Amino acid sequence: MNIKEELLRQLVNKAEIKCALIRKGADYYEPEEQKTVILKKGYTSEDYINFLNKLDFNYNNGYGGQELYGNVWLKDGTWLERGEYDGSEWWEHKVLPEIPKILK
Repeated sequence: MNIKEELLRQLVNKAEIKCALIRKGADYYEPEEQKTVILKKGYTSEDYINFLNKLDFNYNNGYGGQELYGNVWLKDGTWLERGEYDGSEWWEHKVLPEIPKILK
């Protein structure tokens, strides 16, 4: 699976990216297999293109060990977070839950 293509599909019909931090490889990976890609708040269009270009690599999203970690914060206050089960991984769109009336 190509992470850039996967992320762009997830962003369809969602808010614009506010900032992002995506890591390839867990702490037990060899250093040459690890990679961190960031997009800081207030980024320029050039920063965004560089961010996407750095994400243009393939990884195994099937069962086995998790390869990607991180979050993508969106400008509407929601975020994308890596989900994982038994090594199979995906993006989950997270929304802050409403506060129940009993807590107000």
